[in-house]
Amino acid sequence: MTQGTVYKSTGSWYLVKARDKFLECRIKGKIRLKNISTTNPIAVGDHVIFELENDGNGIISDILPRTNYIIRKSVNLSKQHHIIASNIDISVLVVTLNNPTTSKNFIDRFLVSCQAYDIPVIIAFNKIDTYTEEENNELEKLIKIYKKIGYSCELISAKYGKGINDLINLMKNKTCIISGHSGVGKSTLVNSISPNLQLKTKEISYSNNQGKHTTTYAEMFDLDFNIRVIDTPGIRGFGLVDISKYELGDFFPEFFSAKQECKFNNCLHLDEPDCNIKKKIQEGEIYESRYHTYLDMLKDQNIYRKSDEGSNTES
Repeated sequence: MTQGTVYKSTGSWYLVKARDKFLECRIKGKIRLKNISTTNPIAVGDHVIFELENDGNGIISDILPRTNYIIRKSVNLSKQHHIIASNIDISVLVVTLNNPTTSKNFIDRFLVSCQAYDIPVIIAFNKIDTYTEEENNELEKLIKIYKKIGYSCELISAKYGKGINDLINLMKNKTCIISGHSGVGKSTLVNSISPNLQLKTKEISYSNNQGKHTTTYAEMFDLDFNIRVIDTPGIRGFGLVDISKYELGDFFPEFFSAKQECKFNNCLHLDEPDCNIKKKIQEGEIYESRYHTYLDMLKDQNIYRKSDEGSNTES
């Protein structure tokens, strides 16, 4: 029996890397996952156990426990989910203040999604060589917001290699997802990390909120410094799945720590009396932009189940 990591899935066959070699594998029988209703039993990033056959291919017999995973609703089976990728160490969100502009709302939504799936995030502010004085002032404000919450912020110019070494040190020996709008410099970042790697970055679409992938499958690529990058369907695709409106605030770290002092234990931080979140906003301890994103997400009907409606109960 051999252990390997899934790099690509076609639905019936899996490309598995073991001992620096790639092998095609298939599933032995039907592998069931506990407590997860999914359309696919195995995902990119899974660590699997397989046995070699006489033809050199492998038969997967078991999946090792996952540290985390990201899922999205299945297109045709509304009650089922599709696992996009698993065992992700870090998500790198590439942000730019111009050409194109990344909104605070998009950043917050991305952070909430990753928080829900227990995926740490590095925010990489790219194209810093192009910013005006006004944009640099805005950059300082953004860094202040997200560092206070606890997120790592890196300043880079992928085009000129500035700040790349610091980012590489955070990504080294890790499995990563690189995300962001189209045009923020994700492919340029990959080339900065592995300039001699003959990887056709144009074939890697990466995670973004523009347009849609034609496939729900992910694929993993090896970069220098033992960095592995997973190309996934867009962030829209994996968003939040089946999250109660009462749980949403838990994925805003500053909300989660402050809500214990709210009068009601199921406070939605709207018009309820003695809401500690609203108090913290007035005191400047919680940033108003983050609260506005929370309100926008609360309005999304797919965020919560109607069965969650109920009356307030005091903490």
